[in-house]
Amino acid sequence: MSETVAVSKQSFLNGTMKRFMFAMLLANIAVSMYDTLLPLYLKQLNANVVQVGLFFTLAQIIPLALQILGGWISDSLGRLRSIAWGSVAGVFSFIGIILAPTWEWVLLGIGLSAVTRALVGPSFGSFIAEQSSEENRGRVYALSESIFSIVTIVGPPLGGWLAETYGFKMMLIAGAMLYIVATLVRVSMAQLAAKGETGEKRSLSLGVLKNSLGEMTGLILAGGVITWLLITDGVRDVAFSLSFQLMPLYLEGIGRMSLVQIGWLNSIFGVTSLAVTMPAGWLSDKKGERVAIACGFLLEFSALMVFIYAPPSFLGYAISWALFGLGVGLMSPAYQSLISKAVPDRLRGTAMGLMNTSLGLFSLPAPAIGAQLWSRFTPRLPFMITAVVSIASVVPVWLKFRLPARKDAEPTP
Repeated sequence: MSETVAVSKQSFLNGTMKRFMFAMLLANIAVSMYDTLLPLYLKQLNANVVQVGLFFTLAQIIPLALQILGGWISDSLGRLRSIAWGSVAGVFSFIGIILAPTWEWVLLGIGLSAVTRALVGPSFGSFIAEQSSEENRGRVYALSESIFSIVTIVGPPLGGWLAETYGFKMMLIAGAMLYIVATLVRVSMAQLAAKGETGEKRSLSLGVLKNSLGEMTGLILAGGVITWLLITDGVRDVAFSLSFQLMPLYLEGIGRMSLVQIGWLNSIFGVTSLAVTMPAGWLSDKKGERVAIACGFLLEFSALMVFIYAPPSFLGYAISWALFGLGVGLMSPAYQSLISKAVPDRLRGTAMGLMNTSLGLFSLPAPAIGAQLWSRFTPRLPFMITAVVSIASVVPVWLKFRLPARKDAEPTP
């Protein structure tokens, strides 16, 4: 169901959308303060490399059970209400991570954050899609991605500085304070939307969920764009899960980077992603999503080559992170735009939840496998595999990421 607090498609950032983006910005800065450094926090709680890999493998199990339900709740009860519920779970997630006495107990907090991601993730993309036309959707997503690039510019270096200066616990407490403010804004927006609701409401019935899943299963098995989106992004997700959770450990142990330097590398990622996101949205709208996605894979491959083979130094890693930022900045708006166009409007939340669940099933054992490859062979091996997958993905993206003409395409407002 669409939100009653309607947002004009011509005026994307009116008052409602500005509050929506402000709350998302605060919440994501809070999470990004610790997210990049989480493997190092686990290490401080006496986890070794293999245990870190096991942790992230176990942490992916809970989202698998929740992503589809989160998308269904979003489709049924509304985007803002789902986001508000997810934010409340996010507050308790911070509490669990802060109070954890050992690395095993951190799983409790991460489990609660899975509830947050399941409810917020599908709702965020679906809400933006509802406020844009197909002709400018890539640019609308690009604008939202540009705003969120501030997260990676501000959050990781701030988290790294707080953790190095005052310790991980104080950094987490500071992040929790920001997240609570974001939650209050989101809850107030959901209450405002509920007061003005009109029209037919959709209930949380198992019949509706069954029908939605049946339609989505048909789209996945049809051999079209959704099928190839699932295949290529699934393989990519496995490859990146092999290595990226281990990257902070690699930077600290092999690259000799400090917590502050690791934070600044993520900030560099955010700056370059921000620089390219709006042009990427234009490229997606004018030349097609596959062009931006293919270019993004090429840049990610280049970034990994620099990361693996450049001499360990802050400059070398900074170049690698800059290339990563350019690649993700190109791909992200195009991926969101392509998914939103490839599924019916009424199924967007369920579709995003189902695709996230499928990707999670593919990549579930990947962090643990990556840790074993690191320990048994060489720390570089997981990153080498990721690089090979990135360059190989260009071919199916270019050949298969073409949308058929839609008979029921919405008119330009």
